[in-house]
Amino acid sequence: MRHSIVLLSGGLDSTVTAALALKEGPAAFLHVNYGQRTWAREERAFNEIADYYNVTERLLVNMEYMKAIGGSALTDASIDVPAGDLSREGIPVTYVPFRNAHLLSIAVSWAEVRGAQHIYTGAVEEDSSGYPDCRAEFFMAFNRAIELGTGSGSKIEIKTPLIEKRKSDIVRIGLSLKAPLELTWSCYKS
Repeated sequence: MRHSIVLLSGGLDSTVTAALALKEGPAAFLHVNYGQRTWAREERAFNEIADYYNVTERLLVNMEYMKAIGGSALTDASIDVPAGDLSREGIPVTYVPFRNAHLLSIAVSWAEVRGAQHIYTGAVEEDSSGYPDCRAEFFMAFNRAIELGTGSGSKIEIKTPLIEKRKSDIVRIGLSLKAPLELTWSCYKS
């Protein structure tokens, strides 16, 4: 049995989140290919970070159907990935429709089978300005769905320790925890 499941993309935020989760106890790592442009590089980062932490319990899931659904510059090569702009308003073209619900559903299923109590995800509101499934309210609502939709006795909770942090704070936390930031990959393009 594992204390927690960590959704690990291989990026900065999920790696620092993994370090925080491991500080609390043992964890299993989950990585998802949702048809994103940089999936192969992200998977490499995922495995290198898991190796760094000696995490042997890993689940790699293929969710490439998200590419077929489309609607995002991250999964559709015909849509350009724009330069980052935190002052931009509205939902950006890099939003993958309802992606976090898909990722969390997989994590909840695995957590229920493994007896894990927590699911850690590196969502950050500042970083994802405009992504409706990266807001604290979304995760609170999903926690309620978990409570209603899992077997009796399972007490699974989503943890978003970085949700209100700034990038500079996340880097500082990562450095203080000796997270392997040099192994991360946080780019939407190759």
